[in-house]
Amino acid sequence: MFNLILFIFVERMIKKIYILVILLCLPFFLKAQLTAFKDSVIQISGVTMTADSLRAIPAVSIIVHGQNRGTISNSQGIFSIVVFKGDSLTFSAVGFRKKEYRIPPELKGNNFSMIQLLVEDTMYLPVTIIKPYPTREEFEKMFISMDIPNDQYEIARKNTEATKLRALQRTLTVDGGEAYNNYMKKQQQSLYYAGQVPPQNIFNPLAWAQFIQSWKRGDFKNKD
Repeated sequence: MFNLILFIFVERMIKKIYILVILLCLPFFLKAQLTAFKDSVIQISGVTMTADSLRAIPAVSIIVHGQNRGTISNSQGIFSIVVFKGDSLTFSAVGFRKKEYRIPPELKGNNFSMIQLLVEDTMYLPVTIIKPYPTREEFEKMFISMDIPNDQYEIARKNTEATKLRALQRTLTVDGGEAYNNYMKKQQQSLYYAGQVPPQNIFNPLAWAQFIQSWKRGDFKNKD
């Protein structure tokens, strides 16, 4: 009985000593792990450029492989991202081939600078035919009923039609420039015949012909 009690006591003491040793060594283990974690983190800073002309490439997506995070280069192609040593970065941009870069695990320090060159890529898209009408029946229906617009010659002919010009002349009022020109013409006529009797068109056959034509056209009718 005494031996059993002694065995249980010794076993409990061993467990307490074991726990005490673990508690004493735990800070050293945490410090070692923290140091290892700190050494594995690295900040990558760099520039994305074209391989042929060394021109900065903006808006390049830099994605960490296997992780849902990344960054994008600015207008000068500069980027910066924090990753772990040994991670792989994927560089992609519109018009350029994708580029994979694996960060060496044996890098020293926590900062690394790089220049990533990208090669331009030509994308060939399949032929696309755009049709305004889905079926031939709708096309024939719209072709028969469509209103073809006038060309430039037809528009000019309609704008210079004599009937249309006379209608516009009767309805439109003169603007400032036309009123000024009419006033200046009257002033010139008055100055031209200054000191003498101006000629009368009562015996002018051309004036009578114009009067008769205006009378036939109805220029003297009441417009109201």
